[in-house]
Amino acid sequence: LPLLNILASSMLAVTTFSLGVMVQASQSASSLATPRAYRIVMSDTVTQSVLATFVGSFLFSLTSIALLRSGFYDPAAHIALFFMTAAVITAIIIAIIRWIAHLSQLGSMDHVLNLVQEAARPALQSAIERPALGAHPADPEVDPPACRHRIRATGSGYVQFVDMPALQALVEKADGHLWVVRAPGTHVVRGDVLACTNVDLDAAQVCACFTIGRGRSQEQDARYGLLVLAETGARALSPGTNDPGTAIEVLHRLTELMHDCDAPDDSAPMFDRLTAPAVSAADLLQEGFDVLIRDGAARPEVIVQVVAAMNVLRDSRWPEMRVAAKRTQLYALRHANSAIRHAD
Repeated sequence: LPLLNILASSMLAVTTFSLGVMVQASQSASSLATPRAYRIVMSDTVTQSVLATFVGSFLFSLTSIALLRSGFYDPAAHIALFFMTAAVITAIIIAIIRWIAHLSQLGSMDHVLNLVQEAARPALQSAIERPALGAHPADPEVDPPACRHRIRATGSGYVQFVDMPALQALVEKADGHLWVVRAPGTHVVRGDVLACTNVDLDAAQVCACFTIGRGRSQEQDARYGLLVLAETGARALSPGTNDPGTAIEVLHRLTELMHDCDAPDDSAPMFDRLTAPAVSAADLLQEGFDVLIRDGAARPEVIVQVVAAMNVLRDSRWPEMRVAAKRTQLYALRHANSAIRHAD
């Protein structure tokens, strides 16, 4: 019982302290990088697992004390409780060791950039493996056909997720085709067209397949992580921060992410009854590099890194990326020529 009392009191204090550290680190990430990094830092799995261990240990101790005081446990159960307590203490020790190692970098710029880069990678990979969310890619130069039925948004916000299997099932049942007009990451207001179809579908069921929230989500939005990285680099280039080294680090991380993009899978679409916008290489480069080009055009050390990054991406395995990299490189050089006045 004394051991459980110690666990209960100490774990409550440790949990409260850890929550304060986590909130402070998240606020630091918002001020150092960008407010959009807040959500990514809050989803750090190491911090969440450590806090879960501390809270679980506190609840275990509190529950065990209550059951012991009430006489619920017989003498034979005390042995099992002892071994359970020993296992909980072992888990706490492991969590504290992980927490100490994690605290040394929590909230730092390197930690934020690592989290954002790793959070951006799965969405990018998914966009390459399943172009257009697994549907037929829509031609960006061609508007959706004049369908008989248009499904309009019932609320305002960002499209966070589109349930493609559910849409496929609805359209298959009606023997028709559906065009997704608003892809994840786009902002809609009430009444905007989310999709159009050539058959009569229940609008409420179709709208239920679109998750709309107040902020962007990185699950299906391949450009969101790139945006957060670009905003971090842009803040580093602001006169108040004046940290071109961080902007260069962001450029290197963006280059790594883009260079890992293979050519999209051109096999038969998984959802043959659906057509959706596909993320293009030009979209990715624009989201990641354009703001850094504009803000860093007058800084030779920054613009040189942009040109070098485009040289790397011009050798990409994705043909569309090679073309977009050449276009972006020319865009960067035009900005540099207009911003840098010194002949050398």
